[in-house]
Amino acid sequence: MLSVELHAHSSLSYDGRDPVELILEQASAVGLDAIAITDHDEIDASLEAADLAPEYDLVGIPAMEISSKAGHVLGMGLEEAVPPGLSYEETVDRIHEQGGLAVIPHPFQEARHGVMARITREQLALGDAIEVYNSRLFTGRANRQAERFARRNGLPMTAGSDAHISEMVGQAVTRVDADERSVESVLEAISEGRTSVEGKRTPWHISFRQFGGGVTRRIRGHLTGLFR
Repeated sequence: MLSVELHAHSSLSYDGRDPVELILEQASAVGLDAIAITDHDEIDASLEAADLAPEYDLVGIPAMEISSKAGHVLGMGLEEAVPPGLSYEETVDRIHEQGGLAVIPHPFQEARHGVMARITREQLALGDAIEVYNSRLFTGRANRQAERFARRNGLPMTAGSDAHISEMVGQAVTRVDADERSVESVLEAISEGRTSVEGKRTPWHISFRQFGGGVTRRIRGHLTGLFR
């Protein structure tokens, strides 16, 4: 069984803080086998991490968190960026065209761009897997809803730390029964549902710090764009 972090953000995300190397160091230090850096509508840091990962004895899964019109979708195993602003169905199709997996993160958390506020349950089932444990939880209700949906529809289940600072990488992991340590094997095992999830809540003070830092960086980036 491999321990995999499937939801983490680098400084390339508007709300991320740390560079790729620091994230990989943390992933290695906490005993992970593989990691996907999933920046918002950006893939360059994830591609860099995939190249550097073997130096840290890790498998790097190229990925990103895509802002579809309905909400966020994680694209795993991508070679190039999927553009934001597409419909949910087209976003999933674009991921599949690259041979990747569409993992739906925090689907029942509307405040965090979960897709269930804007799509049907039948549409949600078009995804390849559902994130049923997101470490940045408040009451845990949305995680439980996601798990119930995945079980009722026979969909593979994943977990993710949704880390925006390196210290939180590995808070929630997906245990993957892969045949070997490779991107292809990990993604195949996920698609076949050979997973289990485990994790713990991101501490409140860190959640607020991550949120506050993201807002500050977003405002700073917006102002920079205005005055260029």
